[in-house]
Amino acid sequence: MTLREIGVSYRYQADVIRHRIQLVSELPVRTEAEAVAREERLRLLEAMRRDVRDMAVICERYYEPGYRICEKYSIA
Repeated sequence: MTLREIGVSYRYQADVIRHRIQLVSELPVRTEAEAVAREERLRLLEAMRRDVRDMAVICERYYEPGYRICEKYSIA
């Protein structure tokens, strides 16, 4: 499997997470505790989607000349 193929897989997973975000945001809220739990879940899902999308870009563009990986994900 090439990095480009892995990037496509990451993009697919980002779409799955995006769909999950949409489903969670449509859930009815009956109590304050449910509202807080839903907001926390949405915050975590958004962070996951952002990281997965970033990894997709890194994998897809890794071998392009001049491409610099975001410092958030670089090791050294």
